[in-house]
Amino acid sequence: MNRLLLLAVAIGAALLGAGGMYFAGRMGAPIASDRARTEQIVHDYLVSHPEVLVEASSALRRRQSGQAIDADKAAILEPFGTAWAGNPQGDLTIVEYFDYNCGYCRSTLPAIDALIAGDPKLRVVYRDWPILSPESATAARYSLVAADMGKFAEFHRALYAGGPVSDATLAAAVTTAGLDLAKVQAAAKTPRIEAELARNLDTAKRLGMSGTPSWVIGDQVISSALPIEELQRLVAEARAAR
Repeated sequence: MNRLLLLAVAIGAALLGAGGMYFAGRMGAPIASDRARTEQIVHDYLVSHPEVLVEASSALRRRQSGQAIDADKAAILEPFGTAWAGNPQGDLTIVEYFDYNCGYCRSTLPAIDALIAGDPKLRVVYRDWPILSPESATAARYSLVAADMGKFAEFHRALYAGGPVSDATLAAAVTTAGLDLAKVQAAAKTPRIEAELARNLDTAKRLGMSGTPSWVIGDQVISSALPIEELQRLVAEARAAR
């Protein structure tokens, strides 16, 4: 029995006890304060088990995250162009919000590769979320153009491999991906790209993300670099919750 359920049982017992005292009082026995008795039992339980407050807070955050995700699933789960990997018809989609100047995001590449290799029913969607520098925003625009032109994976890996984002590393990544730099630069200024970037920034804010990388896995939002074992656990939990 989890601790939240134990707390509910304790409250129920307190209410039943208070009800018994009420009827006893009707028959002439001393009457104790129903509310005071209930509050004391709950207070004593929480003092003895303060971890219940952490569990309750976590459950509330998860419920709120799930509601926020459900409210705008398309903006979260549907990829922009080819900004995805894995099985396009998979039974579960997880989402990574990333920044090209984020070393932790770069470090997740092997974990994502391993996750996809070991889970043929999984789809991973990538969302550009440039929050670390002005160069990050330029990189995000180029990334979205590459996704629109069917070259996201090639650009994504090439830019991360190039190190910190600069004009030189951006140009090199575009070339490695087989794209024309002038065309990418022109497309990066179009309303379609700006709208997608603005949507990602707005969605991340509404989901309460606090840094990169951030993940949407099932009804959870997690802002942290995650090892393969934790990703696998969260994926399994999301499937089991369906």
